[in-house]
Amino acid sequence: MTVRSSLPGSGSELLGTRLRHLLELLEGDVAAVYADLGLTGFRPRFTPIVVLLHTDGPQSIRDIATATGVTHSAASQTIAQMVTEQLVILSTGSDARTRLARLTPKATRLIPALDAEWAATTAAVGELEAELSAPLSDVIDEALAALRRRSMRERIAAAASNQEPSNTARSATWDAISRVPNP
Repeated sequence: MTVRSSLPGSGSELLGTRLRHLLELLEGDVAAVYADLGLTGFRPRFTPIVVLLHTDGPQSIRDIATATGVTHSAASQTIAQMVTEQLVILSTGSDARTRLARLTPKATRLIPALDAEWAATTAAVGELEAELSAPLSDVIDEALAALRRRSMRERIAAAASNQEPSNTARSATWDAISRVPNP
């Protein structure tokens, strides 16, 4: 394969770019709905955490990460943004290393609007998925499960070991890729 002079618009190439674009479209419109509702500064990534804290009470950042399916770092960054927006208060947990997040009264007042938005968004997702050849949520679940079984890095290394570089300038890079452990 050679570097292309024009970029394709579909298929497996540029998958990451296209996934980011899809996420931008989805999150951008949800954020626009929040703005329409007067929820200035409220981001789509806050909703699952607000719902979790409202339903289950104060949670550690680790528990929030696990419940929402994101990394500890991502949950911590989102919680920090929510603290800035005065939606969450952090306190020390049972030991000094654990921080517990709980909703502020400001966040609690948003629950009725968020419940209505959540229901409407869920219905809209159902409508979108009905237009697709397979439900997007199922495809995402399958992709995540496949990558937990075998990482993309491992897949690239396996593909690299089955091909030869077309010129010597790429040999060192190709050799490095093909040395990635392949369990």
